[in-house]
Amino acid sequence: MRCGAAPAHRHGRARAPSRPRAGTSGGGGYRGDVSPRRALPLAAAVLVTLAACAPTVAVDVAPHAADPVCASVVLALPDQLSEDLPRLETDAQATTAWGRPDAAVVLRCGVEPLGPTTDRCQSVTTPNGPTIDWVVVEESGDWRFTTYGRVPAVEVRVPEAVTEFSTTSFVDLLGPAVALTTQERACL
Repeated sequence: MRCGAAPAHRHGRARAPSRPRAGTSGGGGYRGDVSPRRALPLAAAVLVTLAACAPTVAVDVAPHAADPVCASVVLALPDQLSEDLPRLETDAQATTAWGRPDAAVVLRCGVEPLGPTTDRCQSVTTPNGPTIDWVVVEESGDWRFTTYGRVPAVEVRVPEAVTEFSTTSFVDLLGPAVALTTQERACL
């Protein structure tokens, strides 16, 4: 069913509005066409339809997204990075996003691991948790964080629209999930 489309009857035809039954006035005490036994499945169907209409963020799949560790990483990620950055649906394997569909923080697991670099490498320690090394690059107001020395590698892109109302300090919240990857090297 398309988002916003009228539900069809089980035979594929749209139902006509119900009419008052014979012997009733049709006013006050409206009984409707739905019995209490049918109300719960109907409500569930409406919720599924509305969830299917939730916006999805388009993301390019990473080359090594099929690595089984990436599935564990994505499952361990937080539901929100801040009050203004709730988790969103994505359309690619081993990815997730937070924020608004038009300005989302996007995480991709399975990107190409970085080799030695002169870009800034920053160690971020999660409170009571692991330390993750990130190579941090600013590109035209957007920020890209890529794990350094971890396989599979993880990339987080933060658009300028997000940094206008939030800092990137939420990167530490990703530490427990990213720590599921294997550390092979560290920042100097």
